[in-house]
Amino acid sequence: MTKKTGKRSLISRIMGDRGGNFGLMTAFALPVILAAGGVAMDLTNMVLTRAELQDAADSAALAASSALSNDKKTVAQAKEIAENFFKTQMATSQIDSDGSAATAAIDIEETPIAGGGKAFKVNVATSYTVQFNPLTRLLGQTSSVVAASSTSESATGSKNALSMFLVLDRSGSMSFVTDEIDTVNSSCQNFTEDNWGKNPKWSSPCYIRKIQALKTAVAGFVKVLDTVDPTKQYVRTGAISYNDQTQAETKLAWGTKGILNYVNALPNPTSGGTDSHTAFAQALEKLAPTDTSKETEIPAHAKKSGLTPVKYILFMTDGENTSYDQWTNDAMANKSDTDTLASCTAARKAGVRVYTVAFMAPKRGQTLLKSCATTTEDYYEAKNMAGLIAAFEEIGKSAASAMSRLTQ
Repeated sequence: MTKKTGKRSLISRIMGDRGGNFGLMTAFALPVILAAGGVAMDLTNMVLTRAELQDAADSAALAASSALSNDKKTVAQAKEIAENFFKTQMATSQIDSDGSAATAAIDIEETPIAGGGKAFKVNVATSYTVQFNPLTRLLGQTSSVVAASSTSESATGSKNALSMFLVLDRSGSMSFVTDEIDTVNSSCQNFTEDNWGKNPKWSSPCYIRKIQALKTAVAGFVKVLDTVDPTKQYVRTGAISYNDQTQAETKLAWGTKGILNYVNALPNPTSGGTDSHTAFAQALEKLAPTDTSKETEIPAHAKKSGLTPVKYILFMTDGENTSYDQWTNDAMANKSDTDTLASCTAARKAGVRVYTVAFMAPKRGQTLLKSCATTTEDYYEAKNMAGLIAAFEEIGKSAASAMSRLTQ
């Protein structure tokens, strides 16, 4: 055998040794596999880190906004509160136990608004350097910066100006009982759909009637508006009620005393059928008159606070339309629905936001109110007294825009 042949034989044996090939492949691939595992662990860590940074930034921004609008703190004091809040939040996190590694840049913009108030915009930006584990460092990267930011807005000294008209059902079915026991009266006439008009005997326990629930809900609603406008400079309210006829309204006036007295004076028990079209149309005409020369709300607010009001209608029913201008049949009931919806459309065009509340109402009543509400979020379906109270309170808060909010 020649030397040349021997060399070929050696090379052939090496090339044919599969165990050696596997060893070489493993030697090349192992660092890559280990690095990939390290990257997976570090990516998970980065996601968790950003979530904790975002929570801390959100909390700091809201704390500063609240301090500025509710506690009347200065900008410098609000910044200090936000910084302390951020550090405290991070100290309880897994990534920054001593509260020193993560930093936050806090910027507060202050802008004067009409009525002598101030608007605030709080920006919180934060970052943290995540150190990679030794496996990831095999790829040549040692760390990465994770960032988060949050913005919150609030105002003080002036509230959103608003004018609101309540359109309330006081038909006979508002005498029907809810599922809430009356703890004041031990017995009473518990009216239901089955015994309505039959003068039922007094029985115990006594259940709260729908009309009583409405009065309680309006009282809660009024409390919300009074809280944000204690001096009666920014809120004007009015109310109108209806059964198969439209009752005289209480005119739009500063504050909420007028509507509270109006609602508390609604009869108990109630009576009559249901026809909402005239009441809704009259409320809309008071807020946004067809003849703009008769506009009252914009001039009234301009004179009082210098603000342009947002206009609202709160439309509530517990039933479905049964008549039209005291003509009672299915065709007339449908006409009342049609005309009411036409007024709802007109309200949208006039920029009047419509909230609707279907209180233990049947399907057709629910359908009408869903279609009438300005947005799906403005429709409330209250299945009991607690739901009605909650709906009115939430509408009050929404209309007043009393709470600070995150905007980013």
